[in-house]
Amino acid sequence: MTIWLASGNTHKKKEIAAIFPLHTVKIPKDAGIYFDPDETGADFLENAMIKAKALYDIVKEPVIADDSGICVDALDGQPGIYSARYAGRYGSEDGKKLDAAERNALLIQELGDHPNRKARFVCAMVLFLSPDRFFAVQETLEGEIIQHEKGSGGFGYDPILYIPEKGMTAAELPEEEKNRISHRGKAGKCINEILRNLEI
Repeated sequence: MTIWLASGNTHKKKEIAAIFPLHTVKIPKDAGIYFDPDETGADFLENAMIKAKALYDIVKEPVIADDSGICVDALDGQPGIYSARYAGRYGSEDGKKLDAAERNALLIQELGDHPNRKARFVCAMVLFLSPDRFFAVQETLEGEIIQHEKGSGGFGYDPILYIPEKGMTAAELPEEEKNRISHRGKAGKCINEILRNLEI
């Protein structure tokens, strides 16, 4: 079936399409839909729900929305929900957006030489079928922040999150492997199981 992804990120669309190969994944721009909801939630799940409901109200078809980011222990969980608009330890109040390389450099600078490098990607994913019928899951990919970018795959913070058990960063993982172990991949696996057992 067709599932709408509540995002304008074509990289994310590619990942989600690989995670849900039995379904057709569309994003709003595929249909010329302007989509830019205010992500005013206090956590990943609230933001995912905001995006899911906003797109469902437009298309009235099944929607998947995710909100994800990187949480660094030594920075009290920051940048967290501000990951995409990170402009300092507490996020950007003016909505300023840096490009991925600038965000990565800023995060490395913020962490400095702190001995605790532990961090994780977090993904809250929602399958929204109607205002009264939805499913949510939250998953993580654990790792450590390194001092310099490594790898050319993936996007966002992938080049600076090192996965110790794999011996490489998220950006160095083969795409199929990343989709299997990533925060988004694990959340998507749960949603896939729900889809397989649903009557829609």
